[in-house]
Amino acid sequence: MIELSLSHIAHVLGGELRLAPMDTPETLVGGAVDTDSRQLGPGGIFVAKPGEETDGHLFVGAAVAAGAALAIVERPVETPVTQIVVPDAVQALSDLAREVVGIVRAQGNLRIVGITGSNGKTTTKNLLARILSDEGETVAPRASFNNEVGAPLTMLRVTHQTRYLVSEFGASAPGEIARLAGLVTPDIGVVLMVGLAHAGGFGGIEATFHAKSELVKALRPGGLAVLNADDPRVRNMAPIAEANGCEVRWFSREAAADVRADDIDVTASGTTFTVTVDGRSFPAHLQVLGAHHVMNALAAIAAATALGVEPADCVARLATVEIAERWRMQPLGSDRVRIINDAYNASPDSMAAALRTLAQITGPDQRAVAVLGAMSELGEQAGEEHDRIGELAVRLRIPRIVVIGTAARRMFLAAVAEGSWSDEAVFFATPDEAFEYLQGELRDGDRVLVKSSNSAGLRFLGDRLGESFS
Repeated sequence: MIELSLSHIAHVLGGELRLAPMDTPETLVGGAVDTDSRQLGPGGIFVAKPGEETDGHLFVGAAVAAGAALAIVERPVETPVTQIVVPDAVQALSDLAREVVGIVRAQGNLRIVGITGSNGKTTTKNLLARILSDEGETVAPRASFNNEVGAPLTMLRVTHQTRYLVSEFGASAPGEIARLAGLVTPDIGVVLMVGLAHAGGFGGIEATFHAKSELVKALRPGGLAVLNADDPRVRNMAPIAEANGCEVRWFSREAAADVRADDIDVTASGTTFTVTVDGRSFPAHLQVLGAHHVMNALAAIAAATALGVEPADCVARLATVEIAERWRMQPLGSDRVRIINDAYNASPDSMAAALRTLAQITGPDQRAVAVLGAMSELGEQAGEEHDRIGELAVRLRIPRIVVIGTAARRMFLAAVAEGSWSDEAVFFATPDEAFEYLQGELRDGDRVLVKSSNSAGLRFLGDRLGESFS
């Protein structure tokens, strides 16, 4: 974080400043800000956030031992460190982020890009950050830091030298994206798609549309909305952008657009395609597996070129990205048995895309194996959507389907009903049982997809399989 005085921070947070003996109101602090005491070092700022399982106030001492210079707390703690006592630590985190970004932005060099969508946010964020990092200091979220805690923590990493801030905005309920994006009023807002991810929390697909459009509404007047022309709901956000005085830049795999992909070819070594940017065409290659990541690449290129990056440079830099993120289409194992661990998030759209990728990258002398777990946060549509994925796996002619966990059992039953008989589709209650089965079942030439929502825990199964067959 940039250096600010203790009195300045206390004023911004509306908190009570309790000075340690060695400090004064004008003492400057500017270390890393975190809610995890293990991530702090000398000069850091610890935010004691109460949690569902534990309380950050219990770790103020550990933060001080690690070198923290300031603790933001909801109640005073008997520890020799300056503290600012606030009513709500999470709100204080947001207030501090708004202030820090505002100060840096006032210098005139910082450009801010916000990204949202039901799928692909983290991949697009990483691709865009890779492009922009060669242009200047770029701050982007670690992993999926996109909620009420993660997004402000990312914002607080900006410095006076930061040229680009890439913020990822996730949400599980209406109003969350508006609040997070409102902290920084992005110059560019990227909307990838409106799907069923988190539909249970939003209350349906139309409510999801309104929630994702909150990013477009939060853009600064005169900003730019980068929109997916292939998604009819995202297309409907164009009038919202225009009403806000913003321009629209389109990306697409199908329609005429500012940034478009053609001639897509998916193999086990990645995806090749032709990208056309404002009428100029370039050959492109992604090492990241899956045709669905082409759209993420197009979105990143659309945003980067709007910021002045040459299209050829965008394409060259994207070719260096080996994986989108850990547990996202991550290749493990070996050429003998290839494990694709994509079990960090899952929605009906991303599950279908991953299954299609598995089918595409499996050669004629190889066998596709789909290891599938539950998709979470689908609300009343969960049963029907699990049925559809089970049916799709059979229609894609995937010869071995392994379903894990009672929440995903309908996926198994649907696969059987669709025609996956005998031992072509199997069900296990736990990942451990599935691991024992797969240890004996997998053979040379297998291409194995491990796919589920984070809550199903299959990402760790994917890691075990990758190690076992490396």
